[in-house]
Order: sequence, then structure tokens, then C-alpha cells
Amino acid sequence: MDARAINATLRRGQTPGEDALRWFAEGLANGAVSDAQAGAFAMAVCLQGLSVEGRRALTLAMRDTGDVLAWDLDGPVLDKHSTGGVGDCVSLLLAPALAACGAYVPMISGRGLGHTGGTLDKLESIPGVSTSVSEDHLRRMMQDMGCAIAGATARIAPADKRLYAIRDVTATVDSLDLITASILSKKLAASPDALVLDVKIGSGAFMKTADDARALAQSLCDTANAAGCRTSALITDMNQPLAPALGNALEVAEVMRVLTGQAAGPLAGISAVLGGELLAHAGLAADAGDGAAKITATLADGRAAERFARMIAAMGGPADFAAKWQDHLPGAEVVRDVKAPIAGCVSAMNGEALGLTVVSLGGGRMVESDEIHPGVGISGIARLGQQVGAGDVLARIHAASDDAADLAEASLLAAIAIGDAPDALPPLVHERIS
Repeated sequence: MDARAINATLRRGQTPGEDALRWFAEGLANGAVSDAQAGAFAMAVCLQGLSVEGRRALTLAMRDTGDVLAWDLDGPVLDKHSTGGVGDCVSLLLAPALAACGAYVPMISGRGLGHTGGTLDKLESIPGVSTSVSEDHLRRMMQDMGCAIAGATARIAPADKRLYAIRDVTATVDSLDLITASILSKKLAASPDALVLDVKIGSGAFMKTADDARALAQSLCDTANAAGCRTSALITDMNQPLAPALGNALEVAEVMRVLTGQAAGPLAGISAVLGGELLAHAGLAADAGDGAAKITATLADGRAAERFARMIAAMGGPADFAAKWQDHLPGAEVVRDVKAPIAGCVSAMNGEALGLTVVSLGGGRMVESDEIHPGVGISGIARLGQQVGAGDVLARIHAASDDAADLAEASLLAAIAIGDAPDALPPLVHERIS
């Protein structure tokens, strides 16, 4: 095996064999493949593509460069992955709800990327919480409360960590094959019995069109199922934020409102739909509808809240967080209402622009070394189709300074269109892929 020969095969539009892809993945992890060779590989895959079998082989090869967890539990191991959007804090609801239904959920999550928020950043807005969890601690959490949301250790899919950094600087991020291998090499390392994928579509998603979202969903499903993990995908709407708030602590607050029975809406609805798919796959529900009802019940009766509180405490957070979350979550120095300049109907939103507004407030990273301000963001965001009068509140900005609030207000007003009522509101779930 040698990297030059493998790259030459790809350049000719042919897919290297399984052994060759496994050798290349190991070379990424152990340094035998240089940065230049890795960049050439990424570009060749981006331009020429892989076969379906090659995509599966690369995914499993990258997974196998690190630890692959094995479980000895008395219930199914389940997981979920979202391709990213704005106001998407489903993982914080779904992991404890699934655990309350008898499943085990070792959810390996990530940080903010571009305009989208990161699950780990949201959790770490809770004082004391650390998402750096050792494998031994992860196993104890599975035994004790059935769920954990943590970052990938350096021993999970190290080939992906190396290749992702190279893709980021070589304009090869948007390769269907490389996206699939990157996502699933980490997810399959946790050895789930079943997986559901939440592929977002719309102005706040990475995938803006139905064809792009469908292609990614199908690629992920085909690859994961071929690897032996029962998987389906839902293409869900991201033409407006899923929760009515963007920003780390503000989104945790929305989660707590759902967990404590103070709110419902799309956030709870999509959590139930995704959880229903998983419970049906695992045999813990008769079908997806029955599974969704079981998830909704755990949100309504406090069982999911109890699991969430135990998880937070096990990760270093306050023991009384479920009861006193409002006292613990950080706030912002400046809070300002943004008012509608004219009367009309909220007819469209630029979700990506809203997400970038939160990043500019300090709620995300411009560069990897940036520190996040956990309390900044936008709350009380109006919904598509909502009628507003001139001077009505469209949203509330939480900022570190008046100057930052000024800039955010201008961005927010540019991102929310007020006009005639839309012909039809987008559905929460567009399509199911199996």
C-alpha cells in the first residue's frame, strides 16, 4: 500500500479496495500519510466520489482507527445525530427521555460549527458541567442513569479528527462521501443498536434544498445499515429556529421549560418523533407513533427531567438544577426588545443569518480559540405566520454590551421578513428515509 497509488486510483475515478482504504485511514491516524497526501485524497474523493461499498469501507476503517465501545447492558443502546440547525437542542431532551423509556444513550456530541450551535457548548453553559468524560465515567453513567452526552475523546475515530481538519482548509467539506464517513465513524464507534438521523433542510440548515437533504439522508442510512446498525432518517424543517431561542444558556432554558411542563411546541414535537423512531427500531414500542407517545409521556410526567438532572449532577453540575435552573443559568449584561418596524405577518426568516448573529454576539466561535459567552443570544423569537403590529416585539437580544446589541438588532431585523401571510407553513417533518 502507498498513498500515491491510492490517490492515483481515486484520480482516475475508481474506488480503492477495502484494504487500501483501511491502510489510508490508519495512515491518517498514525501519521504515515502526510498532510499533502491527505489533502489530495480529500480533493480526489470530493471531485470523483466513492462507490457505495467504498463509502462503507472508508467509514468503518476510520471508525476502527480508535476505540469501538462494547456494552453489556440489559437494554438497547440508541443514538441520534442531527446535521445541524438553529435552536436545535433536541439532544438535551431526547437522551434523558429515551433513558426513561428503558434505553441506554451514550451520545457523543460536538461543538458549534458555523452558524449552528453545539450541544456540548449548551451543556457547558450550566455551571460546573464538564463534557470531557472518560470511558469509565461514561460506563458508570450508563449504569446509573442510562444516558450521557459527552465529547469524543482523542481515542474515538482519530483518523476523522485528522481528515476533518484538513478538509476544513482545503475546500473539501461538502463531499457527500466524506460527510458520511465523518459522521458515522464517530457514531458507530459508540456501537448503537439503532440510530436515527435528523437531516435538516431550510434557511437555518446546511442543506438548503430537498435534493441535497435527501441525498445526504440516503447516504447516511445506506452506509449505517450496511455496517449493521439499524438506521432511518427524518428530513425535518429548519426554515425557522426549532426552539424560540438561540444561544447556549437560552436554549438550555427552553429545554428546562419543556422538561418541567412549562412549554411544548416544535421542540417537544420533533423530539417525540425522533424518539418514537428509535423506540420502534429497538422493540421498545409497537411502532413509531406508539414510541412518540411514550417519549411525550416522559416529558409530561417528569421522568425525563429526573434523568436529565442526574446526568447534569454526574457531569459536575448543580445537584438542584432541575428545581432551580433559573438561578443557575448565566445571563447577559444587556437585554433589549427588538420591535417590528411595520405591521404584517412574519413571512420568512433567514435562519443562517440569525445563527451568525448569535456567533457575533459571542455565543459561538469565529476561530477555534474563541471563548464563548454562555448567556448571550436571542430569545422570544416570533414564529412564521405570526401576525405582528408595528411596535410589537419580534425577539429579545441578550448581549454583552450596547454596541453588540446595536449590531445584533440590525442583523435580526434584516433576517426576519414581515409581509403577507405565507401560502402554507412548512411541515415539521418533510420526509422519512429508511
